[in-house]
Amino acid sequence: MENGENAKEAVSVQVPDMDCPSCVEKVTGSLDNVDGVVSCEASPTRGVVEVVHGGDVTMEEITQAVESVGYTVGTDESVEDETGILRGRGGVRILLSGVFLASGIATKLLLSGSPVAYGFTVSDLLFLSAVALGGKGILRGGYYSAKSLSLDMDFLMASAILSAVTASLITGESLYFEAATLAVLFSVAELLEEYSVDRTRDSLRELMELSPDEATVRRDGGKETVPADEVEKGDIVVVEPGEKIPRDGVVVEGESTVNQSPITGESVPVEKEEGDDVYAGTLNEAGYFELEVTGESGDDTLSRIVEMVEEAESKKTDRENFVERFSSYYTPIMVGIAILVASVPPLLLSRPWVPWFVNGITMLVLACPCAFVVSTPVSVVSGITSAAKNGVLIKGGNYLEAMGEIDAVAMDKTGTLTKGELRVTDVVPLNGKTEEDVLRCARGIESRSEHPIGEAIVETAEEKGIEGGKVSGFESVTGKGVTATVGGVKHHAGKPGFLTEKGFDLGHVHAATDGDGELSDRTRSLCERKDCLSLVEDVVPELQSEGKTVIVVSDDEEIEGVIAVADVVRDGAAWTVGRLRELGVERVVMLTGDNEGTARAIADEVGTDDYRAELLPDEKVDAIEELQDEVGTVAMVGDGVNDAPSLATADVGVAMGAAGTDTAIETADIALMSDSIRRLPYLYGLSRKANSVIRQNIVSSLGAKLVLAAGVPLGFVGVAVAVIAGDVGMTVAVTSNAMRLSRTRPDEE
Repeated sequence: MENGENAKEAVSVQVPDMDCPSCVEKVTGSLDNVDGVVSCEASPTRGVVEVVHGGDVTMEEITQAVESVGYTVGTDESVEDETGILRGRGGVRILLSGVFLASGIATKLLLSGSPVAYGFTVSDLLFLSAVALGGKGILRGGYYSAKSLSLDMDFLMASAILSAVTASLITGESLYFEAATLAVLFSVAELLEEYSVDRTRDSLRELMELSPDEATVRRDGGKETVPADEVEKGDIVVVEPGEKIPRDGVVVEGESTVNQSPITGESVPVEKEEGDDVYAGTLNEAGYFELEVTGESGDDTLSRIVEMVEEAESKKTDRENFVERFSSYYTPIMVGIAILVASVPPLLLSRPWVPWFVNGITMLVLACPCAFVVSTPVSVVSGITSAAKNGVLIKGGNYLEAMGEIDAVAMDKTGTLTKGELRVTDVVPLNGKTEEDVLRCARGIESRSEHPIGEAIVETAEEKGIEGGKVSGFESVTGKGVTATVGGVKHHAGKPGFLTEKGFDLGHVHAATDGDGELSDRTRSLCERKDCLSLVEDVVPELQSEGKTVIVVSDDEEIEGVIAVADVVRDGAAWTVGRLRELGVERVVMLTGDNEGTARAIADEVGTDDYRAELLPDEKVDAIEELQDEVGTVAMVGDGVNDAPSLATADVGVAMGAAGTDTAIETADIALMSDSIRRLPYLYGLSRKANSVIRQNIVSSLGAKLVLAAGVPLGFVGVAVAVIAGDVGMTVAVTSNAMRLSRTRPDEE
């Protein structure tokens, strides 16, 4: 990471059993005490700790630190093996403890309570067996919590179980049922919590498993199957129909249709041919092709997506920070209340000691903010992974939260609302020429030009099968136009002012017919108003008012025609703007460096509330800041390269078409992997839904605890109810609610 004396190393450690905030606290606390460890960051939803040390810390020391607080260091495979509700923390053992608990209850109801050995009844022995089996993990965790001075749920539950057993032995009053109930039900709650974390881990694994394990490469004149991570940059990879693409690359032979939905979220397969980019993890559907790998192992689009989704949870939302702060006060306060509930009524009010002691134990149960603490992270991870599967990369829970609270959306024009590709929109033949004459002349002149306008004209002529004549004497005047001899005749093409400088009269021209003797649509609309047209008064202003760039074409004697070129509006741009308003966005504004006429025409076509034209990059930043002052929270949508300053200034920066683009992914807070702007309403809707789910989870989990706590002194809530409703029930409820986000799908136009 660094060179010289300050060299640091980073190691990723798998800790499969670390699946809750209290687990994180113990593991990171132990690692922080290791000499040489600079920092460590834990991810319970991945079961991973990232440890940065000074280079002199061994893996053995790290392992010992983790194991000293009761956890084991594993591998990726051991994390996968943890899935399944009857695996992990002794699921079968907990199931047996439940059998002992049920048998104890049945025995207590059906048989007499006479002692059978050393004062214990049959039911007492069955309950103690349930405690021994079900409470093993809890008591072990409680021991390590006490050792690390951590007031967490393991410590509280272990204290409650031991208190019930000890009180029974000292007083002769049987509280073994309560101890067994705690041990069994809380172990079930832990299993369910582990299961909920496994579900989020599964969603991350689905992303990682998109890439195939093996690839077929051409080497030494033949084909060889090798592990995908051994494929090197420059290798030629063979992809058969139905196979997944192992690495990012460029098609060098063959053609096919590729399902890119895992990366870009596009529902329709994309045609690929020589020269097209393809991405790791996408599926070759029909044809055969070969690709040249363009990056090293781990440096492809899929790897970057997985890495950033994994890192996203470390960027906590405001609500996550609130939950952590609140729980740090909640637990000690509730423990204090539990002590008061257990001691004050018997000592000061002469109430029966045992019932109030049980009430105190019940309050200890409610002091564990399990469901409350897990409510937010599972929602964030569910939302982020759901977005990734639909072609939207959200780089942190804070951005997921912020996107759902925006008041305005600012959009760049070129490459966002428009395709960023110039197209010929109108050809107006004049003075007896036809459209074909005008395009043939223009193609000949522009064939030597490298300007985007010239390229658009040549492309249109090629599509229509119009050949250009032999070109000589090509001259280009920067910013004005070009001159060349085509087919032995000198021609000009350029801005109206360029032709005026050449001595042409643009004030009086005559309309022409197309090849079939009929007036072209544009010419007809002009001729219905005037017999004799003025380019400077009629044709040029009308085309420019529609946001088009006008090129006048002539030979050396007269004007031949006018060609209009414009950037094409993206499919779905107008729908996206309207849908954002329907979902609650107050204002949608377009920002562009183009001229006023072009900006106004595009804004009118897509339906934005406002537009700002002729903006330099720093002026776009000013426009974002003005919007923030006027409206509030602002999201900026751009291409992630030219719009970097304004993306950074906005509350949320969203980059378009980021697949395969390092800069776009790195620059923005959120990246739309495809060029489809239709993903924007989905992103906003998902973020709003995620914020709603997080609020629901926080309020319901905390509210349930408080309601149950109020019912304990009144005798309405016992140990079983507290565990089932306060932990098991709420853990299932908040997890299920969070998983709803994974079913959110993009809107269809």
